[in-house]
Amino acid sequence: MIKFSKIIIVLLCAGFSTLAQTSVIPNGWHMMDKATDGYQGVSVNKAYQFLQAKNLKSTTVVVAVIDTGIDTLHEDLKSILWTNPNEIPGNGIDDDGNGYIDDVHGWNFLGGKDGRNVKVDSDERGRVYYGLKAKWDNKEVDKASLSKADLYEYDMFLKAKAELKGNDPEGEDVSNVDMESLQAMLESLKTSDSILKKALNRDTFTGNELDAYVTKSFAEKRAKSEFIGLMKSNSMMDQTNKEFVDGLGEYIEYIAGEQRKAESKNKAPKAYRKEIVGDDENNFNDRDYGNNDIMANFSMHGTHCAGIIGAIRGNGKGMDGVADNVRIMALRVVPDGDEHDKDIALAIRYAVDHGAKIISMSFGKSFSPQKQWVDEAFAYAESKNVLLIHAAGNDAKDVDVKDNFPNPVYVAGGRANNVITVGASAEPKSGSYTASFSNYGKKEVDVFSPGVKIYSTLPGGNNYGNLSGTSMACPLVAGIAALTLEYYPTLSAKQLKYVIETSAQKPGEKVTKPGTDEKVPLSDLSRTGGIVNAYEAVKLASTLVGENKTETLPKSKIIKGKKG
Repeated sequence: MIKFSKIIIVLLCAGFSTLAQTSVIPNGWHMMDKATDGYQGVSVNKAYQFLQAKNLKSTTVVVAVIDTGIDTLHEDLKSILWTNPNEIPGNGIDDDGNGYIDDVHGWNFLGGKDGRNVKVDSDERGRVYYGLKAKWDNKEVDKASLSKADLYEYDMFLKAKAELKGNDPEGEDVSNVDMESLQAMLESLKTSDSILKKALNRDTFTGNELDAYVTKSFAEKRAKSEFIGLMKSNSMMDQTNKEFVDGLGEYIEYIAGEQRKAESKNKAPKAYRKEIVGDDENNFNDRDYGNNDIMANFSMHGTHCAGIIGAIRGNGKGMDGVADNVRIMALRVVPDGDEHDKDIALAIRYAVDHGAKIISMSFGKSFSPQKQWVDEAFAYAESKNVLLIHAAGNDAKDVDVKDNFPNPVYVAGGRANNVITVGASAEPKSGSYTASFSNYGKKEVDVFSPGVKIYSTLPGGNNYGNLSGTSMACPLVAGIAALTLEYYPTLSAKQLKYVIETSAQKPGEKVTKPGTDEKVPLSDLSRTGGIVNAYEAVKLASTLVGENKTETLPKSKIIKGKKG
């Protein structure tokens, strides 16, 4: 499940806000270079200067974004979408015989044949408990006699039961949250937003810009007062109206999801996906499901991730992505709730089979009942030389000891060698090198990457805004991987992983351990102890392989005007 930054909690109670810390941080800081720009980004422009100095040419790299979907009409994305070369759009025929009709830019594994799409879904914990209750509950079990697969399943069932029937140490008590009041607040803000857009004659404005505006009517005065009152009291005046309103909407969805999870304590969760998709989710061979609606009207998260990777560079619109020659393949598996392992595994296989060399996965959950399917997909990707990049999660927990799926550790033993797990870093001017929400792990988190106040594409055709999370840190690493592979296309997935991890830059000081005030070396929070850097990555890659230089052709000796 996507864990949105809990932005709006600070609207409802006094307290600390990670966004309040970032008022001095400019949009796009994550792309900048410390020496030349003064911000601890990933040095993208410096990387391009290095590549241009070497007179290198690029090759196109396909990056699969397994997420909520993508706005296929966005001005900064529509021309870089991957297009299935063997599919004729809109003819209702599976032209390439891959089992997916009209999969022009990817596939929606959360779609129904009737065109409906899954938006909300249950949490995996409830699905695990009620799905395995008859098999394992109150049974005498000799764990020593179980196979690895059964032992994994049994332990997972016990964990789900303990959390549901006891006190969930990771859960949040939302029972007293008044959803009607929250919804009323959202509708009121939307009304005020419309009034202020018309008054200011612009679609986007910050709290500071609104504060300077002199109202001309009672309606404008009331609308301004509503926005400014909330923004000022929480030090969020640098946020835009869109970020503010969208943030409240996201928080309401988050609360609704937490309340659905709480219902699982007393009854089996509703089969949201089954009602729309209609497949047998326990049968991996039942693959004839989904639809080609990869936008599905729920695509904010995926659209933002796609822009971080490859939004068109140098077009003067919005922002620039990291990689300049990518094609984005959209695979929708992430609802407002927990993903299903079958969808994850099939999406990875689809990406591999259709030419993706890098797969970005900004989602996670604490239970994985069909992990063997995902493990097999990871192994399949490794056999085809495909790099997987996964977000570490946003619970400020140690994933060496707390589960965060999918992960590279196989149920049957061993681990995948083509996976990079990414924590979220912050600009040090905000108070720390690490994001306060980021998961960490000395063994299971490989690198950190900027993930606070990341500016990128949003749905709506020409919208942009800031989001925070390891969900943003993950595609930033995917973008660096794609950029490196564009110019050094002979790198294997393992070499690419080595390049990104080895070139990660170690802070010269201790950092804040997420969720605490404790200062520790970054090497205590990740395997490399470093923050990714595009310049250092391409520089290291250049030492490993021959360079892909542009040939300089000799001047023509043909005399103009004479036929040969």
